[in-house]
Amino acid sequence: MSNIPEKNMQGKFDEVPGKYCVRDISQAEEGRLLIDWAESRMPVLMSLKDTYSKTKPFAGYKIAGCLHVTKETAVLIRAFVAAGAELSWSGCNPLSTNDAVAAALADEGVSIYAWYENGPDFYWCIERTIDFVPHLTLDDGCDLINTVHEKYQEMAKTKIVGGTEETTTGVHRLRSRAAANQLFYPVYAVNDAETKWDFDNVYGTGQSTLDGILRATSVLFAGKNFVVAGHGHCGSGVAKRAKGMGSNTIITEIKGTAALKAALEGHEVMTMENAAKVGDIFVTATGVKDIIRKEHFASMKDGAIICNTGHYDAEINIPELEELAVSKRQIRPNCEEYTMTDGRRIYLLAQGRLINLAAAEGHPSEVMDMSFANQFMSHLKLVEAHKAGVKLPNEVLDLPVEQDEFIAETKLRLMKMDIDKLSAEQLSYINDYNAGT
Repeated sequence: MSNIPEKNMQGKFDEVPGKYCVRDISQAEEGRLLIDWAESRMPVLMSLKDTYSKTKPFAGYKIAGCLHVTKETAVLIRAFVAAGAELSWSGCNPLSTNDAVAAALADEGVSIYAWYENGPDFYWCIERTIDFVPHLTLDDGCDLINTVHEKYQEMAKTKIVGGTEETTTGVHRLRSRAAANQLFYPVYAVNDAETKWDFDNVYGTGQSTLDGILRATSVLFAGKNFVVAGHGHCGSGVAKRAKGMGSNTIITEIKGTAALKAALEGHEVMTMENAAKVGDIFVTATGVKDIIRKEHFASMKDGAIICNTGHYDAEINIPELEELAVSKRQIRPNCEEYTMTDGRRIYLLAQGRLINLAAAEGHPSEVMDMSFANQFMSHLKLVEAHKAGVKLPNEVLDLPVEQDEFIAETKLRLMKMDIDKLSAEQLSYINDYNAGT
């Protein structure tokens, strides 16, 4: 363990300097079984892997990845490797790595620096993926791209062809960087593809968030007042699933149209100030800091459960919760009990990190199939442009509608489902501006 600062080392590690650093390489076989299961549920990505393993378009290209190390991510990594890429990988959140999957990838020859609970060494892991000087970056939350831009500017400006961003928070950060003329290479906003945000964000976040809460608490949802902060794609998915399991759902919002949609979907809408007084379970899904803070903790019920499904742990002001508490203890894995001066108990799940990944397994493989197909195809576009000598603008780029439709239609075909097609006459009618009543 010569590379990691001694003060940050906790427990056993397995490391080959310059190759990998994981918690326990002996877990590789367990990880392979998980990856094999995910492969059986991700037919679109597997079809891309099969197609491009023959032509190897990524041969000679290096990809640095910073994305949750789950069984689904491993399927994406295997697809890139089969298509000729060389990769180096880290996790994009301190509690989102599956140690068995990381061990399997290391054992298969992937350069990987990731383990569960790597908070103190989070950026150390990212920088190890940059050491091999990538041509492409694949990010989830923008920490890799930010690190390259802030600490390796010459590499960002002259070596890196382009990148992709997986999540809403990261795209926001990238657009801010681009607006300040501080984005040094083109980045595709994978998050903004319809086959990503309308499935992964809604169905994936909805199901996996409730999965994480159940694993951390085993509570009954039916009859509980379930508060969701934010009614965007992720928050709306969480609220739908909670409502479907019998919860009384409450939405807090800052955007009028989002709040109105929530109301018309049958959720109660109120401020967090009022929701804090009645809520039993709280989930933040906004991408903004300090959504639940001191004044909210002060008015919560005894036994209130709070957690976060946004990318960063800043949505819940944990330092203020610590200040209010007279004692703290871990009740069960990913569940900490904070006792207030008046005896009330508040339960914080997964240290305020992503509840669906820290306490569960993340999104189901079936929805990540489409998200990661977008990742693969977006990197393919970057490589094809580079090979053709086309210089893409240093901007946050949208994915073409044609890619969305290809992925959706491929998914349907592999699910043995058919859709209708318009006739030539119908197409003509659509485009005839003189057609009317």
